[in-house]
Amino acid sequence: MKKLIFLGLLVGVFNTPMQSYAQENQELEVEQSAEVFLEEYSDTFQENFFEGLKHMGIRNYDRAITYFLECKRLQPQNTVVTFELAKFHLYDKQFILAQEYALEALNGEPENYWYAETLVNIVDARKSVLEEVKAELPWSNLELRGNLAEIYFLNADYVTAKSVLKGIKTSKKQKYLEQKINDSIAKQEKLVVPVANVERTESSEDLNSVEGYKSKIETLLSSGSDNDMLLETTEEAMERFPSQPYFYYGNGAALNKALKFKDAIDILETALDYIIDDTALENAVYKELANAYTATNNTSKANMYLSKIKSGF
Repeated sequence: MKKLIFLGLLVGVFNTPMQSYAQENQELEVEQSAEVFLEEYSDTFQENFFEGLKHMGIRNYDRAITYFLECKRLQPQNTVVTFELAKFHLYDKQFILAQEYALEALNGEPENYWYAETLVNIVDARKSVLEEVKAELPWSNLELRGNLAEIYFLNADYVTAKSVLKGIKTSKKQKYLEQKINDSIAKQEKLVVPVANVERTESSEDLNSVEGYKSKIETLLSSGSDNDMLLETTEEAMERFPSQPYFYYGNGAALNKALKFKDAIDILETALDYIIDDTALENAVYKELANAYTATNNTSKANMYLSKIKSGF
């Protein structure tokens, strides 16, 4: 069991974005990476590491942090541990500490995409901007800036994405990204027109932004008339904007309606990992999870999620 949990972690740590490998090769590479990692550390380190992962899995972040702090004491320079501490503190809404660990991890491995993505999520959670932490980053690292630009592009923050790439000699991949950013900005500018002159119609361009997808998903959820379209739209939204919890909620609701309860549970629990300071959405996810667990005859889990719903929202 420990090895399986650890392999799951390493999928996120060792994978790189926008790559598609054969499933068998990917699993083999991850397993080899895990074995090499395990060989390097003491039993005490491994025990604390796995205990931390176990508590993370049940969202007991305080306990997870305690175990990973012990790992950090044993291996102060271990960026994997530092990265996990950043995530746990983010989930626990300790944003200042989360940011400190994320910056430390990125300074240790500037080219790691997942470390950069976590920092961006933390900066967003603090309602801050990247400019405020820029001085604490290895800003001369082109791979880091390329990763940050891609992350902001996927989050539909095209202005920040463009500013991150400004003034650097870009690679072929980054030039392609820069062109996509410029195209997206141009499309946004075209949509900013006087309402009196244009009759608003739904088009594929509306779905180039988070708000465009959210509006369409809200309409589909409220009407309840086309669940296949809801599934298709939410799947596309999750692919384009993978850190938006509302899209996971919509997909989970659609899966519940399609009687795919186990799939719904997986998606809805993923939604919880991305929700930050949004009690109304959290309550909506809890209700869908309660429905899914009730349908699978797991009343204890259903009651657990129902008890988490906060009144007054």
